[in-house]
Amino acid sequence: MKLEKIKVEDIVKVDGNDNQWGLVYDNAIAKNLSGEVNVHPVSYDLNGIKVAANIYTPAGYDPSKKYPAVTVAHPNGGVKEQVAGLFAQALADSGYISIAADAAYQGQSAGEPRMVDRPEYRIEDIHGMCDAISLFPGVDYDRIGAFGICGGGGYTLRAGQTDKRFKTVATLSAFNTGLVRRNGFVDSQINTIQDRLKAASEARNKRIRGIEVEYTPDLKLLEPEEADKLPFDMYKEGYYYYAVNYSHPCSSFIYTQDSLLQLATYDASVNMDLINVPLLMMAGKLADSFYLTEKAYANATGTSNKELFLIENAHHIETYWKPEYVIQEIKKLVKFLDKNLKGA
Repeated sequence: MKLEKIKVEDIVKVDGNDNQWGLVYDNAIAKNLSGEVNVHPVSYDLNGIKVAANIYTPAGYDPSKKYPAVTVAHPNGGVKEQVAGLFAQALADSGYISIAADAAYQGQSAGEPRMVDRPEYRIEDIHGMCDAISLFPGVDYDRIGAFGICGGGGYTLRAGQTDKRFKTVATLSAFNTGLVRRNGFVDSQINTIQDRLKAASEARNKRIRGIEVEYTPDLKLLEPEEADKLPFDMYKEGYYYYAVNYSHPCSSFIYTQDSLLQLATYDASVNMDLINVPLLMMAGKLADSFYLTEKAYANATGTSNKELFLIENAHHIETYWKPEYVIQEIKKLVKFLDKNLKGA
């Protein structure tokens, strides 16, 4: 694997946003300054797919020294320039080299058809981030941790079950994508799985015959009044996060219909006993998705060093951006990493 620099002119920009790297999170780095936290856009090959990533280095970074490192996996539909970048930058500000990469087939990473959401690909993305960050100058190979948000959190749990290069595992608002795609959110579609699998199978039939690639509905196309009528807080608030306030042209709510063929048999909470390193799972106390974190945490019987941290009054999406919640989450995450990774 070779890390290659991405030219600024090749980065997808956001209309009305003058950030040279297209970063849309609050307090994002505007320019790289000597002695400050810096961001380094890179690309690398992962199983024949060119992956786009941002690597963040701490203030006063010296490649001849050794630093702990953390991989940061973005939510379903998200990209590295949103909440994943926010946490990657915060980790660099606390002395960690961090990496946030666009999933293969998503964001600015290559792969066709676009917006495939197969568990094995998303899990491999996290293994690939570990590969890439371990080659970056100054990274201490023996002090690498994994962190994931929402869907990236669920996939990080699975990657951390087997990849023993990760000495810690942490999540925020973990989302068990397979369980939700199979049963519906809060089991709201549990009786329709056979019909949905049949439709996914037909979608694959059309794709392999070159007829068309079918996608799930694009919630970004909703009008605000339509989004306000969505049945769950996570989806309503997700609309405003991804389509309005923190929108990025590379992020998308859609995924290929035939991704369900793999998602339906995936469950991030299975084999949680294989995680035998320090584990931190954070979630909003009022999040309607909390049951997904709760189930995975209960199954994490392979480590006695585990903690469930609940953010008072917070919903799922609010944990991505609300300052009063983000400050708590970063403080908790850094404390966890400082104890279990930085000084290891």
